[in-house]
Amino acid sequence: MRTPRTQHVSPSPSRLSVVIGAGGTGGHIYPGLALAEALLRAVPDAVISFVGTERGLETRLIPDAGFRLHTVDMIPFDPSLGARRFLLPAALAKSGAQCRSILREQGAQVAVGMGGYPSAPVIVGARLAGLPSVIHESNAVPGRANRFAALLTDRITLAFEAGREHLPGSRHADVVGMPIAAELAALDRRRPGLRAAARRALGVPGRGRLVLVNGGSLGAARLTAAATGLARRWRDRTDVQLLIKTGPAALAEVRGQLAASGGDRVATAVPYLDRMDLAYAAADLAVCRAGSATVAELSATRTPAVLVPYPYAPGDHQTHNARVLTDAGAGLLLPDAEADAERLAALAEPLLAEPHRLTAMAAAAPGGRHARAADLLAAHVLDLSGHTAPSPGFGSGSASGSDSGPPPRPGTAPHLLASAPHPDSETAA
Repeated sequence: MRTPRTQHVSPSPSRLSVVIGAGGTGGHIYPGLALAEALLRAVPDAVISFVGTERGLETRLIPDAGFRLHTVDMIPFDPSLGARRFLLPAALAKSGAQCRSILREQGAQVAVGMGGYPSAPVIVGARLAGLPSVIHESNAVPGRANRFAALLTDRITLAFEAGREHLPGSRHADVVGMPIAAELAALDRRRPGLRAAARRALGVPGRGRLVLVNGGSLGAARLTAAATGLARRWRDRTDVQLLIKTGPAALAEVRGQLAASGGDRVATAVPYLDRMDLAYAAADLAVCRAGSATVAELSATRTPAVLVPYPYAPGDHQTHNARVLTDAGAGLLLPDAEADAERLAALAEPLLAEPHRLTAMAAAAPGGRHARAADLLAAHVLDLSGHTAPSPGFGSGSASGSDSGPPPRPGTAPHLLASAPHPDSETAA
C-alpha cells in the first residue's frame, strides 16, 4: 500500500486540491484512479482524495492505491430498490451536504464525478459550496447518476461520442476517452518477450493460446459457467489454456468444478486480477462483459475479444459499448442468453486456429484516444482550478508509450513493461 498523500491536509489556495467521486464497481473506480495519477504527474504536490460509500470496491481499491477515501450515506439510483427508491431525494440531500463539508475540509478547488451513484453527491456538494465541477460519462448510454449530475455542471466529458445524444447539456461536451491506468496506456502487446514474461508472472503455463475470461470487478456467473464448460471440453488439449477471473465468492466452487471435470489441466481460476496489464499481455483472446472500462482497456491494449454484454445494464448500455469494438472489427458480440460453452467454443475455436484473424482484430481496435484520456481529463480539471495545464499528452498516461506509471500493487509481480525491448516501430497501445 502506498503512503496516503491526503491525510491531515490544511487548506491552501496555492495548492491544487481535487475531490473525485468514484465508487461501486471497478468501472468507475479505476478511471478515477487513473485521473488522480495524471493530476499528480502534472502537479506532484496536489492533494487528491475520493468520495464513495461503505458498500463498494472503493473501500479496498482506493486506500490500496494510497489515496484518502471519504464515505457518505448515499443509495443507488436504482428502480429495483422498490419502496426504498423514495428515500433517494433525502439520501442525496444528506450526502450532498456531507460532500460540501468534505470539499471545504479538503480546501478543494474542483470536484469531479466519475459516474455511478457515489459520485452524484460530490457534484451536489460542489454546487452547494460554489465550486466548479466536471463529470465524466464512461458509457455510450449514460447512467442515471450522471444524467442528474449533468444538470448541475456545465463541464461534461465523455468516453464515447455515442454518449452525447443521451446526456443533458452535452452538445458541447468534450470526448476525451476513458481514463485507464498508465501501465495499460503504455502497453504494446507486440513487444518481444512480453507475452512469455506476463504468463510467468501470472503463473499460467506458457504453451499454446491463452483465453482470458474476465467477468468484471466481481466476476460474472454466466461467463464463469461457460468457461468451466469450455475447460471440460478442452481438458485433453495441449494447445490452449484458460485464465478465469471468478470473483472472490465463486472461487472455491469453480476450482472444485474444474478439478472434478479435469478442466484444471487447461484452466487457472483466480479471484481477482490486480495487474490487468499482465493479463492482457498474456492473452490471445479475451471473453468479457462490455463495461466501459473493459471496452476501453481492450481497445487501448488491442486485445481481441468476445463481448458478452450484461443484459440488465441500464439502457442496455453494455451492448452499445460493445458495438464500439464490434463495429470496428475488433470484437465479436455474443448475447448473454446464448453464452454457454458450446456457443463460446463455436466463436473462439476458429479464432484460435487462425492467428491472422486475431492479428486483424487487434489492428482494428480504435485505441489511441483512451490511452490519452486520463491526461485530457486532467487538463479539464487543471483549467477549472486555475492551475496551468500542461499540453495534452503530458505524462506517462499519454499515447507516447512511456514506461513509467504507478508502482505495482501489493502482492503482484514487478512492472514488466520496462524490461521488455521495444520494437523499432512502436505505436500507441
